[in-house]
Amino acid sequence: MSFEDFRTLLPQRLLPKRLLTEQLGRLAAAEGGAWTTRVIERFIRRYGVNMAEAANPDPASYKSFNEFFTRALKPGARPLSPATWICPVDGAISAFGRIEADQVFQAKGHGYSTRELIGGDATEAARYQDGHFATLYLSPKDYHRIHMPVAGTLRRMTWVPGSLYSVNPATARALPGLFARNERVVCHFDTAHGPFVLVLVGATVVGSMATTWHGVVNPPRHPTVKSWDYESGLHRFEQGQEMGRFLLGSTVVMLWPKASLAFNSDWAPARPIRLGEKMADLA
Repeated sequence: MSFEDFRTLLPQRLLPKRLLTEQLGRLAAAEGGAWTTRVIERFIRRYGVNMAEAANPDPASYKSFNEFFTRALKPGARPLSPATWICPVDGAISAFGRIEADQVFQAKGHGYSTRELIGGDATEAARYQDGHFATLYLSPKDYHRIHMPVAGTLRRMTWVPGSLYSVNPATARALPGLFARNERVVCHFDTAHGPFVLVLVGATVVGSMATTWHGVVNPPRHPTVKSWDYESGLHRFEQGQEMGRFLLGSTVVMLWPKASLAFNSDWAPARPIRLGEKMADLA
């Protein structure tokens, strides 16, 4: 491990990440009146949040920081590309490409297995052998709702317990298997183009992840993997429809099975992306 990586990870290993996340989560959910408004206004200035595209641009109208952080966009703010697969979030590209056997590339030579990522189910992981993946990072300034990249039907959701390391690019470069270490919500969908997985990855101060069909998913202090299976057709989503959100920011990882998939030719690591723009087409 390089000195730079050591310096990145040491504070995170020493901090009581779970306790810090829980306490900050309570503060973010609190309705603090003028205090909440000051925090929101300072956050907007610090990170350059574009409130002009928010459905509600008035910082003082949000009762809690969480309400502000998961704010809706104005109708039409994110037009949908005619591509087969659209970007499900605003953010930046961490990595994308082929899954090598069952190994997903992370950064700086680090990787992790699809089986680890989705919670240990070997049968499900086998679907994505030699497939494709994309890892998308949401920074604090980004819109934090997650939308469907393609029309599909929910088949299963799995909550996987784990750590709460930061998921910023520096930590991704320093910590092997980061996205398979952290707490996460794994959503399995079926589509007209085959199955895909969309994983919501938790992080420091991201103590809660929510879906539109379940609400906040994280079972408090639950020690083992927990899954929910759904009847066929019970939860059907159109392309671009909201499916979840982060209460504070994090990362989305997507998996596709082996198929002819052509990513957007403009894509490159660290490139900014916006919800609705072209992600991939069938080759």
